[in-house]
Amino acid sequence: MASPDTTGQDWPVDEAPGRDVRAPIPGDFRLESGERLAADEIVGRVHGPVSGPLVVVAGGISSGRFVSRWWSWAVRAGGPVDLDRVRVLAFDLLPGKDEPAVTITTTDQARLLALLLDALGEPRVEAFIGASYGGCIGLAFAAAFPERVGHVVAISAAHRTHPAATAWRGVQRRLLAFARDCGREAEGVALARELAMATYRTPEEFALRFAATPPVEAGAPYPVCDYLIARGAGYAEVTSAARWIALSDSLDRHDVPPEAVPCALTVIGFTSDRLVPIEDSRELADRAAHLRRLVEAPSIFGHDAFLKERELVGRALHDALSPLYATLTREIAA
Repeated sequence: MASPDTTGQDWPVDEAPGRDVRAPIPGDFRLESGERLAADEIVGRVHGPVSGPLVVVAGGISSGRFVSRWWSWAVRAGGPVDLDRVRVLAFDLLPGKDEPAVTITTTDQARLLALLLDALGEPRVEAFIGASYGGCIGLAFAAAFPERVGHVVAISAAHRTHPAATAWRGVQRRLLAFARDCGREAEGVALARELAMATYRTPEEFALRFAATPPVEAGAPYPVCDYLIARGAGYAEVTSAARWIALSDSLDRHDVPPEAVPCALTVIGFTSDRLVPIEDSRELADRAAHLRRLVEAPSIFGHDAFLKERELVGRALHDALSPLYATLTREIAA
């Protein structure tokens, strides 16, 4: 992850070779809401060797198919998700930036992924690694297509949305809609991003990084405000109000009973995460039918710990994929 704040503005060029893959969305495809998508295809990107175990990787609502940009330290040759040993499929979330808002669920996103897998001729993925919204999609995919996934790794994601997270996101959605209706959409997206960043990180991090130095005039930004303003600047180039409203709402509709996840499950949560409280990660793990491991740890980075805690997350990812790596080692030795 080259950009520590996930704005998408500082991503480097694609750091690993990859190829785009596309699948048509059938004309009769309907979301669970009954609505249609404006898009006529879903687009993914495959990295890694031509053959080998297939691993799906999905991130937050600002991620997409260029996983070697937004999670470059994790998905790379020799990395925790080792592109020398596994194929990785990442995909663009729908709706797209220029499409109208729709009521879309994490199960809808899972169904779209299934279309992409069908087009690739892939009946099954060995592992689905999902962080934040991507973790929610991974759980939904396992529940909807139990025969098509061997192991889900849910990082900073749980089986349901906490009401406190819905409260924060609800304010963001109303801010986005208000700014759009006033003809100031770009400013609304920037402000909503500032508010979002304030929920991703922790008070402890802000206390360490920013002095409480007041500005000369009332209403001028404090040092911490300068940071948030920088994070919001340019974010309108990455998303639109309509798209953000749709995906934010999708998070708050997410609800997959842990018992409905039939495959192996690894849960990674952080005690400082205010959007996905550690109690929810523990409940997911407690109720899962085939829990492989629960990893919980403190972090000053809150919800963004999956991006920042490289050693802990990297080790957990390597451990989750180690059975695949061991199989490959045995095949090479034979």
